[in-house]
Amino acid sequence: MPFTRKRFGKDAYMVREGERTTDCSVILRGFAFRQKMLRDGSRQIISIHIPTEFVDLQNGLLLVADHNVQCINGAEAATIPREALLSLAIERPEVLRAIWIDTLIDASVFREWVVNVGRRDSRARIAHLLCELALRLRSIGLVHDDRFDFPLTQEQLADATGLTAVHTNRTLQSLRKDGLIQLTGRSLTVLDWDRLCEVAEFDELYLHHSV
Repeated sequence: MPFTRKRFGKDAYMVREGERTTDCSVILRGFAFRQKMLRDGSRQIISIHIPTEFVDLQNGLLLVADHNVQCINGAEAATIPREALLSLAIERPEVLRAIWIDTLIDASVFREWVVNVGRRDSRARIAHLLCELALRLRSIGLVHDDRFDFPLTQEQLADATGLTAVHTNRTLQSLRKDGLIQLTGRSLTVLDWDRLCEVAEFDELYLHHSV
């Protein structure tokens, strides 16, 4: 497929809510998140995306973006024209099936995030997000010795879990004190995977890595 490589700086927007869409993007390097903004300036981060993932596959069919996609750190993406993606999907049923599966797994992750923000306590919320990121990054070879890049700020982590920045800081300190994680700079090490999963009540089924 034809594509254009685009580089984005820290905090740059890849997609803006309300804009007409003409392409879809796959992250090649860096992290990004989807978000919804409220009138008072507050936001809810609704998903985090890593290399190899589409951030806006829905733009292949929906003509207007209904949320923002913003980079967490410096990122690079392959931008594919919508017409090229749709043509390939029509010509190759296996590609169409892969796109369909991708959107279904996306929806599955959204459902889990709703449960996370709506029903789990603060320790479980943050532990669950860390477990999810660790597994997703491990699946693409970006976890080494249980350590992975973690460029999210405490404010961003708070906006992803529906907590205040102060509460997020206290919760991270609690997980560190209990020997579950170690945060050094912009990297995170899982020190006790089993206990972290227990705190999170984490079940990886919703990620459908076996598909």
